[in-house]
Amino acid sequence: MGGTDVTDGWDWRQPGGTPAPAGGPVPGSPPPGIPGAGGGTTPGSPPQRPQGTYGAGDGTFPGSWPQGLQGAGGGTTSPWWSDALADPWRDPYAPAAVVVPAAPVGAGEPEPVTDPDAPGRPKLRQVVLVSLITALLAGSLGSALTYAVLRGSAVTTLGAPSPSAPALAQRKPESLAGVAEKVLPSVVTIRVASLGGTSEGSGFVVSAEGHIITNDHVVAGGPGKATVIFHDGSSAAATVVGQDPESDIAVIKVTRTGLRPVEFGDSDGLAVGDPVLAIGSPLSLANTVTAGIVSAVDRTMQAGEPGGPTRYYAAIQTDAAVNHGNSGGPLVDSGGRVVGVNSTIKSLVADGQEAGNIGLAFAIPINQAKRITQDIIGTGKARRTVIGAQVGGTGVSGGGVRLNAVEPSGPAAAAGLRAGDVVLRLNRHPMTDPTDLVALVRKYAPGSVVTVEYRRGTSRQNASVTLAADAK
Repeated sequence: MGGTDVTDGWDWRQPGGTPAPAGGPVPGSPPPGIPGAGGGTTPGSPPQRPQGTYGAGDGTFPGSWPQGLQGAGGGTTSPWWSDALADPWRDPYAPAAVVVPAAPVGAGEPEPVTDPDAPGRPKLRQVVLVSLITALLAGSLGSALTYAVLRGSAVTTLGAPSPSAPALAQRKPESLAGVAEKVLPSVVTIRVASLGGTSEGSGFVVSAEGHIITNDHVVAGGPGKATVIFHDGSSAAATVVGQDPESDIAVIKVTRTGLRPVEFGDSDGLAVGDPVLAIGSPLSLANTVTAGIVSAVDRTMQAGEPGGPTRYYAAIQTDAAVNHGNSGGPLVDSGGRVVGVNSTIKSLVADGQEAGNIGLAFAIPINQAKRITQDIIGTGKARRTVIGAQVGGTGVSGGGVRLNAVEPSGPAAAAGLRAGDVVLRLNRHPMTDPTDLVALVRKYAPGSVVTVEYRRGTSRQNASVTLAADAK
């Protein structure tokens, strides 16, 4: 019978409320395939069923709900119905419903999809490369900023600009540096071990065969052997060739080739004020060079240790710094020639105390040292120069030294001198003490002719004396 099916929401009446004839469609009815009054729906009825179900049977029709929605009888809706809101048969009062399709039963995990445009995780190589570039840029920026700050700040410039620094090769041979460079390879350090300990002094090479000049007091008391340390630090054993205690000269020898002997100067040609260098090993400081001038020439003096020989010097006085250990080293002129052998110093300390330099040093003239060295090498001992007279123990009032005795066949007697005569000068050098006469006579070589000015009574006379060698 006609009426409204409240379960369907569809009105199958004809327009105007006339029920449809049994078994046939009416104008405006749903499309074929839609169930009739026995199980269909009518438009306009309120939604009473769950969303997605329709009819009483299991059939489907075109325009049904999306695939996967089950009907009341277990049927499946059509996958082609996508415009439900525009369906002319839809109840305009029914609320809109959006149904999300369910995932197929039994399907596996979907294959992951990667967006090629999405930012990915950086690799280790990229991280290291970026860090390195960042560090380089930061360092460059820091350096640039530092340079800019320093350039912008006031920087104090020390010293005056110099066109060119003098190179070692530009130093002239006659300069102090040039002289030192020339002589240093020939200077040695000498060490002598004895029962009393080890004494140390200096020396210098005088022959290619290995002969070395030093002071007698450097090797005195030793066993006749020594150790020589050269400029380059190498060492060699040495033997004592001979000694002259009264002149304080000794000669030692090493067995070594390639030695460079020194060049000798003329000590008789020195003048006060000439520049000199003292080279040696003061206080064990090897290869030490000090500079000064000739303070005096023919400075007569005597020295010696208690119980030892008395040594006489007619020395070259210098203010070049000389200390213990310089003994036996060379005194060199401005041309690099050896003019003396550094031997002794004057000091203000008391006996037994350590003496130091106060600018009063004395060297044996090289003319005398060279002559004695030649005697020692040739004969094993040195000849001693004598005048053939004995002097008193003190000077004479008014100046001069008195001759206490004159050897009958000696040089003084041959020149006409007698006992009692007062020697005033020897080669214009004034005599004030007996040491003066002895030291000056020994400075000269045997056979040398010297002028002696003397006083006999009230008269002054001159005599030429040919000095001789001692008979010993």
